Amino acid sequence: MISTDIAIVGAGPVGLFAIFEAGLLKMRCHLIDYLPQIGGQLSEIYPKKPIYDIPGYPSVLAQELVDNLLKQAEPFKPGFTLGERIESLEKRGEADFIITTNMGTQIHSKVVVIAAGLGCFEPRKPEVSGLDRFENGKGINYMILDPEKYRNQKMVIAGGGDSALDWTIFLSEVCSELTLVHRSESFRGAPDSVSKVMELAESGKIKLLLNSAIVSVDGGDQLSTIAVTNLKSKEATAVATDHLIPLFGLSPKLGPIEQWGLNLDKNAIEVNTDDYSTNIPGIYAIGDINTYTNKLKLILCGFHEAALMSHSAYKYMNPGIKYTMKYTTVQGVNEF
Repeated sequence: MISTDIAIVGAGPVGLFAIFEAGLLKMRCHLIDYLPQIGGQLSEIYPKKPIYDIPGYPSVLAQELVDNLLKQAEPFKPGFTLGERIESLEKRGEADFIITTNMGTQIHSKVVVIAAGLGCFEPRKPEVSGLDRFENGKGINYMILDPEKYRNQKMVIAGGGDSALDWTIFLSEVCSELTLVHRSESFRGAPDSVSKVMELAESGKIKLLLNSAIVSVDGGDQLSTIAVTNLKSKEATAVATDHLIPLFGLSPKLGPIEQWGLNLDKNAIEVNTDDYSTNIPGIYAIGDINTYTNKLKLILCGFHEAALMSHSAYKYMNPGIKYTMKYTTVQGVNEF
């Protein structure tokens, strides 16, 4: 079991800045995110998008901001559990929480901070019956955490965006056989990536099935075959494979958070703007996941919320202990 002072749900920019603010108060943080990398929406959806409203940066790329926030947080030695979805939250006693993920990881914390942006990003799954039969390590995954897992394996990737193209290019040198299935003749990804995929198909390094859709999956204990139909000719093709990775993007949902007993307004968590606490003592919500009068869904507002939350969390964890705030220009940043 992982023990920490603050468990932060979400590893986006607001969650990352909360590490820094909590660290100044000598509180250690552990972040949990369903995405396989740090950065939330900024890294997953628009890493190259310029952002213009971060104080001190006339313009900064989304991924550059994430990288800088992580560097700023490093002195406080945060922990990360990535690529895992939170399944349950249990409160034990007056001030302890146990978070359990879908992979069985347990995080014990004194405070929980929900900084999940628009919610838990869940994969958009193709409408193919039986997919769930081969999930959870049996051949079907919706994101790639460790490319080496697929070395010398047969793989099918489905999709036509940047993620599908990029992974096809990368894994063409890893997998023994690789097939890319796409419903159209044209791709939504970068032209350079499209050209590289076409070259790989022409050279025989990958198999490319265009105007095609997966219609069924089959196998015993593990996935072994998928059936693909050409949407124009209606011709059916059986493809032997060890792995299927559908890459059709992600959709935000509150997920299990809806079951935690929090006061919700539609898909957002109601908070007290004194300190961004929720109706459950010890649980806070910061960033786009929360709601209150005159709420602005801006990263810089989330930074403000992270600072006030951290001071409240310190008082919650240390009742009766007076804390005198000192500016970082005076005390500096002391590593753990």
